[in-house]
Amino acid sequence: MNSKDAAHRAKDSNAGEVAGEVAGKAAGERAGESAGHHAASVSARIRARLEAAQERFHANDNIARYIEPGEMEQLQAEVQARLQDVLRALVIDVDNDHNTQETARRVAKMYLKEIFAGRYAKPPPVTEFPNIGQLNELMIVGPLRVRSACSHHLCPIIGKLWIGVMPNQHSNLIGLSKYARLAEWIMCRPQIQEEAVAQVADLLQEKMSPDGLAIVMEAEHFCMHWRGVRDTDAKMTNSVMRGSFLKDDSLRREFLTLLNHNRG
Repeated sequence: MNSKDAAHRAKDSNAGEVAGEVAGKAAGERAGESAGHHAASVSARIRARLEAAQERFHANDNIARYIEPGEMEQLQAEVQARLQDVLRALVIDVDNDHNTQETARRVAKMYLKEIFAGRYAKPPPVTEFPNIGQLNELMIVGPLRVRSACSHHLCPIIGKLWIGVMPNQHSNLIGLSKYARLAEWIMCRPQIQEEAVAQVADLLQEKMSPDGLAIVMEAEHFCMHWRGVRDTDAKMTNSVMRGSFLKDDSLRREFLTLLNHNRG
């Protein structure tokens, strides 16, 4: 090799090293920008507030107190962007497939404003009335149609809910439609049925302070219908009994008898 060829090779090698350094620096800057973007994302800000307050934020928890004005729109945009990445990871051509070009936007809106709205919205307003008539007879509300999603697979849960209340003279009474609104607020979150029913019971106990409270839920779970065992007939039924419904066998029997009659 003559001195001229050696000089050219040295020059090419130096150019390659410089190009590599430039590319590495650019990649590092992009990674830094990406990390900075995620650190400053609205979901990160909300999560930081929750952690600072030592507040739990499981799938079926409500976090409305920690969301500031204007952040829901930002959160929806962030979820939309990340869902677009999920679709691309599934090797779906979202740029050219007209059926999926708007899917990420639709799903983000559906999650935050509809099927998971109970996580992000404040509780519905409920007017509580004093029990002036000192009612102390069993009341049953239902069946209320309820919809949720299983927190394990995000598949639909669709079913019916019955609520039994035994008021006392100090109990608060609420409007009939409010049972449905409160149940919907609890159910519009990723849930498991056992916890959802207990949350509905806790909320009604807090609002009404009755002597007794009974809730029964019967639902179809599409994590069984749609996938896995694909059993299309199976349903799950569970109940929560509080106060006098636990202590008084005849009251519990009356509630269950009327409920079964109502089921027809």
